[in-house]
Parts: sequence; C-alpha cells; structure tokens
Amino acid sequence: MSINDSIEQLVSDQRRFFKSGVTRDIHFRMEQLNKLKTALIAKEDEIIKALQQDLNKSEQESFTTEIGIVYKELSYVMKNLHKWAKPRRVKTALTHIGSRGEIHPEPYGTVLIISPWNYPWQLAISPLIGAIAAGNTAIIKPSELTPSVSALITSMIKDTFSDQYVAVVEGGPDTSTSLLKQPLDYIFFTGSTNIGKVVMQAAAKNLIPITLELGGKSPCIVHKDAPLKLAARRIVFGKFTNAGQTCVAPDYLLVHESIKEPLLKHMKEAITEFYGDSPLMNSEYGRIVSEKHFLRLSNFLSNGSLRHGGKCDASKLLIEPTLLDDITWEMPVMEDEIFGPIFPILTYDHLDEVITSVNNRPKPLALYLFTQDSQVQRKVLSEVSFGGGCVNDTLMHLATPHLPFGGVGESGMGSYHGKHSFETFSHMKSILRQTNKFDFSFRYPGKEGLKLLRRLMKP
Repeated sequence: MSINDSIEQLVSDQRRFFKSGVTRDIHFRMEQLNKLKTALIAKEDEIIKALQQDLNKSEQESFTTEIGIVYKELSYVMKNLHKWAKPRRVKTALTHIGSRGEIHPEPYGTVLIISPWNYPWQLAISPLIGAIAAGNTAIIKPSELTPSVSALITSMIKDTFSDQYVAVVEGGPDTSTSLLKQPLDYIFFTGSTNIGKVVMQAAAKNLIPITLELGGKSPCIVHKDAPLKLAARRIVFGKFTNAGQTCVAPDYLLVHESIKEPLLKHMKEAITEFYGDSPLMNSEYGRIVSEKHFLRLSNFLSNGSLRHGGKCDASKLLIEPTLLDDITWEMPVMEDEIFGPIFPILTYDHLDEVITSVNNRPKPLALYLFTQDSQVQRKVLSEVSFGGGCVNDTLMHLATPHLPFGGVGESGMGSYHGKHSFETFSHMKSILRQTNKFDFSFRYPGKEGLKLLRRLMKP
C-alpha cells in the first residue's frame, strides 16, 4: 500500500470512529487524557534523551520548555474540562422573550496537527491535549528534522491509543502534502510563515478551518529606565534558550542610546554566567537543528560588527551566543526571522522611532518591553500590534495556560493553551430553545407587527 493510500485509509478510519459518537462522551475524553498523562510520566527519561539526541537540549531545558509545560497544560485542562464542555446559557434579547439561548461546544471531527522541530515534544503534545479534550480524533505529523523525538512520539501514541483515535504519521514534505489533501475537519499548524501559506492554501480548497502558529521578527525594547542587570538576564535567557530556535525568542534588540553600553556589559556577563567562557565546549548548550540552518545563520555573522561571541563549530552545528552591533534595517540579518543564537542590536533616541519602525514591518508574534514607566507601557501596548508578549520579561507568557497564545497577521491566526485550546478544537454551536406557551404576532407579516418591531429594535 502506498503512503497516499495508507493515509487515505487512516483518515477514513478516524472519520468512521468519530461518527460512532464515542469521543463525544466527557468520561471517555477524561479517560484518554488520563492515559496520556500516564504515558507522559512513564516516558519522561526517554523524552529527555531524545531531545538531547536531536537538539542537545539539557535536562533542565527539556523539562522547563518541553515536559513541564505539557504537564501543566494537561493538569489544567483535566481540572476544567467538565465545566468547559457544558452547554452555556446566554442572555435573551427583548424580542425573544420566552426563549432561551445556549452555546453547545462540539468537536470538529478528525484534526491534523503538524508540529515543528524546535520544540518537537511540546508543540506536538500540547495541541493534542486540546484536540482530545474537545472530543476529536487526531493525526500528528511530527518534524522529520528531529527523528528521535518523532520516533518516540510515534511509539508512545501507538502504545497508548488505537490508530482510529490518535495516530502519528512520520515523513517529509511529501507526507504533509498527502495529509493536506484529505477531507479533514480541522488543521493545526505550527511552523514558518512561508509553509503556513502553503498549508492555508491547501485548507482553503476544502474550506477546512485552520489555526496557524507562525513566527516573525519579535522586537525586544529596552527603555532608558529599565533595571539593566535584571533585564539583561531575562533577555539573554529568552534569546539563547534552545540556541535561539524559539518562535517567540527576541529577534532583535531596540535599546535606548543612553543605556546601550551598560546593558551590553550586563548581557555579556549573563551569557558567560549561563553558558560559560566557551559555550562551544558546554555539553548542555543547544545545537542548530541541521546543516542547512547552520549555513544560513553563519552567513549573518558578517553583518555589522561583532560585540560578543561569533565563533562556530560546523562539525557540531554550534554557534556561540552572539551580539551584533552597528546593525541597519537594510542588512540581511534584519530581513527575516533569525531563529538562532544571533542577536542584532539597534538603538533609538525617541520612543516614536521604535513604534514606527516596528509598525512598518509585518506584525510580530511577540514583543518584549523593559520599562518601569507606566505611560511608556501603555503607549507601546496600545500602538503596536503583536501576538502576545511580556513587560519586563521574555518568553514567560507562553508558559501559562491562562493566557491565549497565538499570532496576528503574518505571525499567525488563532490561539491555544488552556481553555483556548479546548475552544480552538471545538465548534461553538448556537441553539435557541423557543417556548410553545405563547406566540408573538409581531413576528409575522403585517403593519401592526412592523410598528411594534420598530419600537423594540430601533436604537
């Protein structure tokens, strides 16, 4: 059987299983989430090992950014699922006296989750939690660039669920193309903007609803009143975690001219504190995922002037945490999302310059602002559009199930995490329950009814 035939059969089997109604039962969903929880706990050591093999992630980084986030997401969803899944009553309009409006969450059906390589565990399993909680069947397509993690996801899912309920399909772009041709009910994609456009075009052919979690050049703005040492530690953490291969990593630094030098001094100190004097020799420093990405990133090192780092090891696909100064907007490093441990630095004198510069470019997935001035905070947050972000921190908005996570414009559409994951994978069905105890004549044709409707409905 060809890959196309096997994928077609898998989707058919999942659609048939969904139509049986089994997945709609809340108790069934809770049982499956419990099974997933048990499997995750049992596989924790193997997850850490696989992440180390594919990306050289340390145990601390693996647990913090991949495993712990999934645990927290799962616990929060299981705690609240019964409440979220109940029909919700809404207000009744004056013209609808006697009726009752309700919103009924219902699953879409068979969903496809296409996950990326940079956080290959978290970004596959976290959406799956939402899909299961909402009552769907699911197919996961993990990245071929992280084969150890992909193989582990495959084995864990196969040992935990039947293929007709949750399945994993490994492979490269051809496999994704085959999956996208299927009569799916929902697509959840995490990856680059360019591939996101391809996914959206494929979904549009069959009018399949979609969530796109993309990327973009996320700015980090440091105003003149920021506490520099603390800001430096939080910026370095956000930028160089996973060797900068994070969709919400600060992509470039916009620092007030008056504090540039002291901030850079503190950032250099933080880099040394976190990764040592020789990061390329640090066994727990992350590597670049592939030779192709390594070559793309290493070409940026000639942009501007080097202020820190810059050394590479092509044999190990390592690039030091690097600070680039004297950067202009026209340089190649400022064209697209960097997605690596290279941090270009620009300066500003007036806040309006920053707002104009950011707004002249595609809307970023994240924005980070360091300032203690509440007026500056209000101005930036109200005048710049971005997916989400932090004031006086980086990355941490991603790690809470209480906030929706997603992009806007070219950085994506739709959001998830916590209740928002449940809602993403649910159709909110509107129901009006009408009374039979009486009937209003004004709803029917006639001049008297029109007069009354005008009085009731005109603003």
